[in-house]
Amino acid sequence: MLENIENNNYVGKYKFRELKVYSSTEWLADNNKKYRQVFDRYETSYIYAEFSFYNKYFDIDDWEIDIELKCFSVKKGKKEICSLPLKRKVSKFDNISYIREGWGNKREGTFWKKGNYYWEVWVDGEKISTKYFYIEEADYNGIAGENKYMDILYAKLYEGPYDDIPEADRVYYKCFSGDETRYIYCEILLKNLNISKSWQCELFIKFYNNAKELKGQVIRLQKIDKKDDEVKITAGWGSNVKGSWRNDKYTAEIIFMDKQVAVLPFEVDDDFVEGINPLTIANSPNPKLYNPEIDNYTLDDVMDKLNSLIGLNHIKQKVKDHAKYIQFLQLRKDKGFDESDEINIHSVFIGNPGTGNTTVAGMMGMLYKKMGLLSKGHVHEVDRVDLVGEYIGQTAPKVKEAIEKARGGVLFIDEAYALARSNDDTKDFGREVIEILVKEMSNGKGDMAVIVAGYPKEMKHFLDSNPGLKSRFRINYEFPDYLPQELIQIGEKACSEKGISMTEAAQGKINNYIVEAYRNRDKSFGNARFIHNLIEEAKVNLGLRIMNKKAQKTYTKEELSVVEIDDVLNIKIIPNKTIPHIPIDENLLKESLLELDKLIGMNKVKTQIHEMVNLVRYYRITNKNVLHSFYLHTIFIGNPGTGKTTVARILAKIYKALGILEKGHMVETDRQGLVAGFVGQTAIKTAEKIDEAIGGVLFIDEAYSLSNHTGGAHGDFGDEAIQILLKRMEDQRGKFFVFVAGYTDNMEVFIKANPGLASRFDKTLKFEDYNPEDLNQIALQMVHEENYVLEDEAKEHLAKYLEFIYQFRDKYFGNARSVRQVVQEIIKNQNLRLAALPTEELLNQISNIIEYKDVETLKLDKNAFVFNRKTIGFKNN
Repeated sequence: MLENIENNNYVGKYKFRELKVYSSTEWLADNNKKYRQVFDRYETSYIYAEFSFYNKYFDIDDWEIDIELKCFSVKKGKKEICSLPLKRKVSKFDNISYIREGWGNKREGTFWKKGNYYWEVWVDGEKISTKYFYIEEADYNGIAGENKYMDILYAKLYEGPYDDIPEADRVYYKCFSGDETRYIYCEILLKNLNISKSWQCELFIKFYNNAKELKGQVIRLQKIDKKDDEVKITAGWGSNVKGSWRNDKYTAEIIFMDKQVAVLPFEVDDDFVEGINPLTIANSPNPKLYNPEIDNYTLDDVMDKLNSLIGLNHIKQKVKDHAKYIQFLQLRKDKGFDESDEINIHSVFIGNPGTGNTTVAGMMGMLYKKMGLLSKGHVHEVDRVDLVGEYIGQTAPKVKEAIEKARGGVLFIDEAYALARSNDDTKDFGREVIEILVKEMSNGKGDMAVIVAGYPKEMKHFLDSNPGLKSRFRINYEFPDYLPQELIQIGEKACSEKGISMTEAAQGKINNYIVEAYRNRDKSFGNARFIHNLIEEAKVNLGLRIMNKKAQKTYTKEELSVVEIDDVLNIKIIPNKTIPHIPIDENLLKESLLELDKLIGMNKVKTQIHEMVNLVRYYRITNKNVLHSFYLHTIFIGNPGTGKTTVARILAKIYKALGILEKGHMVETDRQGLVAGFVGQTAIKTAEKIDEAIGGVLFIDEAYSLSNHTGGAHGDFGDEAIQILLKRMEDQRGKFFVFVAGYTDNMEVFIKANPGLASRFDKTLKFEDYNPEDLNQIALQMVHEENYVLEDEAKEHLAKYLEFIYQFRDKYFGNARSVRQVVQEIIKNQNLRLAALPTEELLNQISNIIEYKDVETLKLDKNAFVFNRKTIGFKNN
């Protein structure tokens, strides 16, 4: 072996590892460099080659190697740029050896020209490896470091196997399931800025976890032809084995020519969440957030979208004039005029419901973004409940949070007049909201437009409530009611969106309904909302007609989409009727609200109900028809044991106290109480339950089970129950209310089961899991109700145990139900302890004291919970 060294015979002394190219001499961790293959001519001085190999004489002896690095240009045939013979000593202490050398000129942009090149490494007269690299040249504008090659239009993420999936099958996610994810792919769309020539684009996509540890890196090298306006590149990292991604927050960082050009955040958690996260674009002096729903539009696109709206001609013209004036002011600034006043973009939208103000607000955000006045252009919509706190000190944080969410876009405050209910109500925290808004609009951080909306008379009162409001809101847009011909157009568009068409007779009757409704309209007229509900009713009746016949599956696609005259005639356009005037039962209302307030936790739910009570009082005082303004059908979402049924019963009593329900009783049912197993029986069962609930509330627990399809030949009768419910809810509006309850995700499936459901349920109460403090209060209350007393040590252990089971809770955790199981277990232990005592000793014991030994069986071990997950099979005793 030593003889071979002396004779400089390299055979067996090394094993080739890699040949890489770089230009920066900066040292990185683990003896690495900033390797790449594409370089900008005007940013390049020297191009280096790195030849690395494994030293087979590691830990044996030193030796020397003679190599030659050659560089060639391939622009016009093969032209040698340089030949560098090198002799290097290989240390026995290096298991991997690196030989680096470069060629060029220290002055950037002078030696290397645009073209294709490659390095070769030769050892002992034998070519070992070749590595290509590319020098690119964009139109030089004298600004060093600026990306002149491409813009990133969007980046979005999807999941797939090693060999990727077709674009048509991709589902884009904001959050990925840790258990189900294989590879996470980043799909990137580039805008080619260097259109005068073809060039090589090299992107590094690096995936980092929340600790900024590199999860993986993918390099994509792609030729961009000068005819290419846009180019799509995909790259993914992961494993074909599911579970290689841990639950964490991640970023996909896109690197181009050694510079970070974009960062796309995403999460890995328990479940997939569809959507596209905002992309932080970093290749400009001021990094911005990219929103694909806005940035894909040009200013002309926004104007075209505005023009495509039905009606609103005055609004369209005023928006165009406003945009032109802003451009005029910007032009004056560019020409050196001193425009000391900031461009005012805060607006007041005045009009009745359904006149398009929310749609136009979204377009204003896009418009201001395109004109450079806002950085994001999104719309954050809020109302009084989102801004006003229940107690002193709660309002300011809520308002500031809403402002920061809207920063860069539009803060849209619907029914803003509710923030200024009366001039003499000094205890109303709505005024605090107004003061914070005025301060923000006067000398805040900026980068935000505030749009307030509401009825004309009420909005005048709102603007008069604070002297600073009128001076901040200088732009007023008045949204008139749609004309009959415009409402008919909206109806035709709604039909197209809902996938239905109408016979000539049916369309004529719908048009008659629209004209009649327009003639009889009042302030509460729903405009476009009324039209959408009308078309939805026609579709519901079409569905009922089809489903009431046999052999539904034999119908053609056309027959399933054409609304006939009978379907329209079955729509009941109920005129405003005089409803019984039932005075508010103040004693019952006070009692019901006190019962609600005594419930532990659920502060947000309580706030919503108190707001509703105040709103109904306001409507009653002003002689408004509550039942024609709101449906008051309510969705209760939350996990088991969070108090949904309890609150539903209290809410039924509150409705009775307010005089909007005649009886106020509650009929509780579920799928079994509504759905039958044979044709024709479901309609009877559902109708019977509704009849029983007239004057009160029909409470449907686990309502999502109605939309579960069996896949059988005759479909699922749960859908029939939904159709009947919808029709009765509309036909007998105000005579009874429907409360539906269930898990959050499952209830979303239920609401989507029929488009008419979402429009009927205008109120949602979300019940969060109880926190440990709430669980402990519930447990102590249950113990007290059973006439037992906990010793201090037992009480302390119980609190620790409840905090423990909360920490390790899963979707089977029953909240208050689980607490009741725990309390029952404790009482059982106490009773067994006393039962084991001799009779004489038992007589000297206080029988309602719970000691530590009664609770010590509650182990802080998640495998020993007293509540159990659902399992398949027989239960062990």
